[in-house]
Amino acid sequence: MKNQFTAILVGALALAVHAVAATASVETINNLNAAYRGESNANNRYQAFAQKAEAEGHAQVAKLFRAAAAAEAIHRDTHKATILKLGGAVENVTLDPVTPGATAENLKEAIKGESYERDTMYPAFLATAKAENNRDAERSFHFAVSAEKQHAALYTEALAQLGKNASVDYYVCPVCGNTT
Repeated sequence: MKNQFTAILVGALALAVHAVAATASVETINNLNAAYRGESNANNRYQAFAQKAEAEGHAQVAKLFRAAAAAEAIHRDTHKATILKLGGAVENVTLDPVTPGATAENLKEAIKGESYERDTMYPAFLATAKAENNRDAERSFHFAVSAEKQHAALYTEALAQLGKNASVDYYVCPVCGNTT
């Protein structure tokens, strides 16, 4: 009788743990999908901003926007792969319309977006993934937040130097999206 009771109790606990884990992973899947949407839109927006900067004669800023767009594509693809690895469904993304302003305005918008991701969005997503002990999601979010810090700094410097930006090459890590 004791062994039968223990088996029932262990089975019930296993079901309860599984239910909690499934509920918790739904939040992480939702966070990954939100990040996937955000990175998809950032990639699209930065490509449009690069074209505008090029048209305005800001070749170096255009180069920066293209490098950041490439990093955002890496983050998008990493988030998607993580969603699929965790057994989630990737949501369809409708890209937001982009109407670029002047290059200075586009840099300010990019700084604002990167700062939000760096300071608010990704730290919250990381906290949830850590609480769930979801190493795959943590990795995906960590890669993105690290690069967003770099992007915000690079955009801030580009804005401060606008019109006299030194010619440099940018390198984007194909694994994590680090941009240097």
